[in-house]
Amino acid sequence: MKPAEVNIKFKELQHKLAQDFDTDTPDIKVMLFLIGVQELGKGPLKFSKRQKEELMHIATCRLFSELGFYELEGLDQDGWPHWKKLKPIPAYTLLEQEMLIKSLIVNYFEEVY
Repeated sequence: MKPAEVNIKFKELQHKLAQDFDTDTPDIKVMLFLIGVQELGKGPLKFSKRQKEELMHIATCRLFSELGFYELEGLDQDGWPHWKKLKPIPAYTLLEQEMLIKSLIVNYFEEVY
């Protein structure tokens, strides 16, 4: 997708999530958290700050697995997914990083939401 298309689809997704969850417009971090919760598969729970960071890491690994950067290794004894890095992620500019993450988030929600 072109950057303009990514931004349009991302804004549409933000609007839909804000309506569905009756909340403020979610930013990238909130969306990564939601993806992490979905990938954990335990439903809505109370999470510590550390667990929230881990959920966002799970989401990032899940998203970048679509590009072949990560592979799911399996679940630990508590049911949390663990990912193996397959290759280094290129040094993207901040704008490239943002566009890539937005694009991956849009694709993810198109698949599961």
